[in-house]
Amino acid sequence: MVSSLPDRLLNQSQQARLPICHKRIEVVSPEQIDTRWASADAAAIRRHAAELVALAPDVILAHGGATVGPLLQATRTVPIVFPIVADPVGAGFVESLARPGGNATGFMNLEYGIGGKWLELLKEIAPSVTRAAIIRDTANPSGIAMFGIIQAMAPSLRMEVIPINIREASEFERSVAAFARVPNGGLVVTPSAPTLLHRNLIVTLAARYKLPAIYPERTFAVGEGLVSYGADFLNQYRQAAGYVDRILKGEKPGDMPVQAPTKYELVINLKTAKALGLTVPPTLLARADEVIE
Repeated sequence: MVSSLPDRLLNQSQQARLPICHKRIEVVSPEQIDTRWASADAAAIRRHAAELVALAPDVILAHGGATVGPLLQATRTVPIVFPIVADPVGAGFVESLARPGGNATGFMNLEYGIGGKWLELLKEIAPSVTRAAIIRDTANPSGIAMFGIIQAMAPSLRMEVIPINIREASEFERSVAAFARVPNGGLVVTPSAPTLLHRNLIVTLAARYKLPAIYPERTFAVGEGLVSYGADFLNQYRQAAGYVDRILKGEKPGDMPVQAPTKYELVINLKTAKALGLTVPPTLLARADEVIE
């Protein structure tokens, strides 16, 4: 079950089945996989959660906190594996990372220390930036915590950070316009369902106001964002497939630890850098996993 899934992941839930099918063809077959798509519609997600639970599946694969929450409200017995959740402890999905308890486990899409890395990357690619707007979702526990990490890092980079909340598009647009009136600004976009839903708007505003921006997922950089740095989601899905396989073989999700990302990817869009008048340092280019020209 997925909501607000990036374009590159539209087929990754299928790719994630490959390790399972290879190991257990007799158990997992296309006829036995039910899929639901709900975008960011909360009512649709709740409806789909109830539908899937009513099917009494052996396990549910759920992308993101926006789907895991409603699923856990619908069932405390059907095993749930999440390939991508920011803060499963803070959200109340698991008791602890080491021993989740309950019926859910999976993989986080970030560690909070990455917030400082985003700010460092912004300064590295745009040294003139002295003010950073942190795009966050205050309804997401990780959004508040992430801002605190970034805020603590800011003095060492001689930067000022200003939170901008993202929920309603028109209000968000006005906030970015007001921020951009003062020079030497940039953006750090933290992950959440609203930021992914409004990713085209965020990238458009960054280009309109000439704001260098760091994004948490590759889909932003592919969509003409400047730089993205975050977990490799395809790798996350492959690992989640392994968890699904283990559950089908009899393991309990409550005994399987929630894991942090093991692979990150840095993507740089040179076309966007040129449009912003930025020269990407050769050392940064050398570290990139992908360069879009």
